[in-house]
Amino acid sequence: MKKTLSVLLLILVFSNLQAQKSKQNLIIGTYTKGCESKGIYVYDFDAESGDFHFKNSSKNVVNPSYLTVSKDNKFVYAVNEDGNESAVSSFGFNPSSGKFDFINKQNSIGADPCYIINDDKNVIVANYSGGNISVFGKNNDGSIAEAKQLVEQHAQNQGKSHTHMVYFSPDKKYVLSNNLGNDKVYTYQYNPNADKEVLKITDSISVKAGSGPRHLTFGKDGKYVYLLQELDGSLTVFSYAKGKLTKVDETTVIAKDFKGVIGTADIHISPDGKFLYATNRGTANDISIFKIAKNGKLEFKGQTSTLGKGPRNFAIDPSGNFLLVAHQYTNDVVIFKRNKTTGAITDTGKRIALCAPVCLIFAKN
Repeated sequence: MKKTLSVLLLILVFSNLQAQKSKQNLIIGTYTKGCESKGIYVYDFDAESGDFHFKNSSKNVVNPSYLTVSKDNKFVYAVNEDGNESAVSSFGFNPSSGKFDFINKQNSIGADPCYIINDDKNVIVANYSGGNISVFGKNNDGSIAEAKQLVEQHAQNQGKSHTHMVYFSPDKKYVLSNNLGNDKVYTYQYNPNADKEVLKITDSISVKAGSGPRHLTFGKDGKYVYLLQELDGSLTVFSYAKGKLTKVDETTVIAKDFKGVIGTADIHISPDGKFLYATNRGTANDISIFKIAKNGKLEFKGQTSTLGKGPRNFAIDPSGNFLLVAHQYTNDVVIFKRNKTTGAITDTGKRIALCAPVCLIFAKN
């Protein structure tokens, strides 16, 4: 009898550990001015079942449209996209409870910040309307120090500079930045311990005039970069080495017979590095699926509706089992099941109802 109870206890403990292992924190940034939202939300997400439950939220945070989590999982940094009143905020974060504690904020020194990254030393922000990059130091308590550097990017084709993204290279030696306003991708040498010149320009590459580079991502081996262009739907493949991009191929996420408004949004690669996904807003509201070849080039595998309007951002959970799409205009997150063999996605029927979700990040529980 005692032996049986011991075995049952071991099974129960093992089952609980497995259940905990499959769960991640899903952190969601929202727009707060068009509907009722407290700002940042945290859900427990089960990567085995696709189930979720609400854990916690911030309090009265203005338009935290993009987020980043510290490496130690103790802090969350958010942009506050609010025109000339825009800021960058720091929060203490408890992964178990999902509780946020506001620490401080700094002026973003550029209107409408739209992307944010961080490491042990700095918080780096892309200011869309400001057309520049702001670099802030980090203090030991997780607070954001005053800005160390402001990097200007100048406009050409669309009439105004629109810095749309900042992104670390895999080795953290460089920061890449897309500018929708001048159709360029910049490469900056990253000097994390510098007092002033944290980012030093080393290279830039132009893409098709009027294409509007928005988001990019690195392939799993770090040898290729994939760039999604908002205004014409182009998807460009670059080889990458030591901060330098070289174009090797180009395709599109736009169907041949498409006649509507183009507005591509986000791009991500599956955790196994085999498939690439890219969303198109405008009137399409769909997601394109590509298989990644060994030479880095893309093979189109299909396109499907995201089942909502304004698929601003999406995320693939770390297990690769699910793909979640945040719809800014239909106020929900649609949960798709992912086929790891074919890359195809199917609707689970599960939805997270939330005001204007625009950023999805998975973090450890």
